Amino acid sequence: MFSSPFVPALAFLLSLPLLFLLAPRILPPRQVPISLPDELDDLSLFSKASAGSTHHLQWQSQTHSQPRPSSKSRLGATNPRPKIAFLFLTNSDLHFAPLWESFFNGSKRKQQHLYNIYIHADPTVKINPPGGVFADRFIPAKKTQRSSATLISAARRLLATALFDDPANAFFALLSQHCIPLHSFKFVYQTIVHPSSTDLTQLFKHRSFIEILSKEPTLWDRYNARGENVMLPEVPFDRFRVGSQFFILTRRHALLVIRERRLWRKFKLPCLRIESCYPEEHYFPTLLSMEDPKGCTHYTLTRVNWTDSVNGHPHTYRPPEVSPELIYDLRLSNSTYSYLFARKFSPDCLNPLLDMADSVIFRD
Repeated sequence: MFSSPFVPALAFLLSLPLLFLLAPRILPPRQVPISLPDELDDLSLFSKASAGSTHHLQWQSQTHSQPRPSSKSRLGATNPRPKIAFLFLTNSDLHFAPLWESFFNGSKRKQQHLYNIYIHADPTVKINPPGGVFADRFIPAKKTQRSSATLISAARRLLATALFDDPANAFFALLSQHCIPLHSFKFVYQTIVHPSSTDLTQLFKHRSFIEILSKEPTLWDRYNARGENVMLPEVPFDRFRVGSQFFILTRRHALLVIRERRLWRKFKLPCLRIESCYPEEHYFPTLLSMEDPKGCTHYTLTRVNWTDSVNGHPHTYRPPEVSPELIYDLRLSNSTYSYLFARKFSPDCLNPLLDMADSVIFRD
């Protein structure tokens, strides 16, 4: 039978469009690397934030150790109280901005000096600025990607910006665009910042709300996601930890994170096994577990439902599930504290949530 040498070539050419279509679905996504220019930009920011905070702490220490009749602490009764820095990490629109607007403006005159907002938005994605309390709160950002160290970099960038921006930022809450508040601002503030915490000596007694776990069944696979024993010697397996990406850090721990270099050299390495690669869930718990385990609660105040999770994503709540009972259930925790935030909600949950904001969510 006659066979033309052009037939295989023609078949190959005709299959190319199909290969281009299917390849992204078959092959693992290429990880976004931490480039040298990005690294240098971050180091410059971290150095400024660290130096500025060191100067502020030295000034505070001198003020408290050598009080003068006419001097008062910057965090004293006649000066700004400790603030919570709300750090939003997103790669899409802030769909729940109207709900957060109501949260921050619950009693506008009393709480507008008790918080700051910072947003890290992936610059490769078109995002509509929400305005209101979020206006002009976007920080210089870099591209982020799931299963890569870029999410660690973004969180550190948010922490450094908040540290440098306002010395009164005493607590740093990392959130996503899928997070919602479960209580009023007043309740959240009083939970994180105790009423008596109005000076530096009191603030140093606080712990960070960060989940730190050591007995998860997938921990070994995650430890070797970059290759067998690649994490050694900086991170032995028995020191490797996992926890929620979303935390509330004290100022001293935020400074610890942006000053750290040794563990970062390992965690920024690309993973060989993407299915086991979640750097942002390991870097922060491992670092704080190594450096100050007693200064952490070992649990988070952001509720996540891992029932029926798909590809590492938690359950996403839809409008039919939104009800007062859901909010009450999400608040419940095994610790002495109520959960303050929850995720993950689909954007179309906004209206049902707004409908019960005043009567349920912000009514404590």
